Amino acid sequence: MPFLIVTNKRDLTSDFIVQELRRRELDYFRLNTEDISSYSISQKQGGSTILDIGSRRIDLETVHAAYFRRPLPPEHCLDGMSLSSVHYIHEEWSYFLRSLYSEIGEKWFSHPNMIILAEDKPKQLRLAKQVGFSVPETVITNEKESVQRLFSAGDVVAKPLKQALLEEQDGPGRVIYTSVVQSYFEIDDKALKLAPVIFQRKLSKQFDLRVTVVEDRVFSVAIKSQEFEQTKTDWRHGAVTNLKHMIYELPDTVAGQCKDMVKRLGLRYGAIDLVLDKSGRFWFLECNPNGQWAWIEKRTGLPIAAAIVDSMERVSL
Repeated sequence: MPFLIVTNKRDLTSDFIVQELRRRELDYFRLNTEDISSYSISQKQGGSTILDIGSRRIDLETVHAAYFRRPLPPEHCLDGMSLSSVHYIHEEWSYFLRSLYSEIGEKWFSHPNMIILAEDKPKQLRLAKQVGFSVPETVITNEKESVQRLFSAGDVVAKPLKQALLEEQDGPGRVIYTSVVQSYFEIDDKALKLAPVIFQRKLSKQFDLRVTVVEDRVFSVAIKSQEFEQTKTDWRHGAVTNLKHMIYELPDTVAGQCKDMVKRLGLRYGAIDLVLDKSGRFWFLECNPNGQWAWIEKRTGLPIAAAIVDSMERVSL
């Protein structure tokens, strides 16, 4: 009766969960979804789904708890097939996976449907205010005139509403980072019309914080983003390898707001980005409902994998 991890072959974060499950001698199965078409599957009326990979047979009914990480679309060897056939096969396997996720029901560490709903950034900003966070003045728009007043008090930052990766057909693509917009007149109104953008008042930072919430446990790390020019606006920018990460004890009130935020999103896990400004005030930026955390555990030793497996064991009871 295994614990199930739904992810892909290249997901290093899931490796930490596997390591922790092995340490506890707990049975597990890692479902790398790009390989799903190589499995034998069956579901009889009134019964549960069976996955058979030859060396292992998994009955979904016996799964204790499941962790939805980073599944990828199924991969197939479809050389010589028509585009319509390729599309059909891809859609059938994708539909099967969605059905599989539904069948697992309440055994998820965080349910995939709730993760999708929690990615709604405008909703996050509304909830953040409700739980007592300070939130930068924000305008989400595709109309240049709507953001003009925001510039009256200084610089503004812009960031994507959802899609932060521009994929290229002939290359790896590029990431859209949060960037400073120093003047209203810098905005290309024709380009802005193509898609909405989040504009926010620029904060005067002491440093950024990454707060990883696992149910009632809060792991907070200060990221010393202001020590490098390329990371001052977005600490992810520049891939600075020596960017300092320091364990940080949040005030009880702020830690409570983080836990409340994750619960209101219907999740057991959330990766929250905060800023501590130069006056000592904490600001909410966003919550990634399925964000990366392995690099934090590797750098700081914070036992995030152990906390997640603890939670999965509670789900299984």
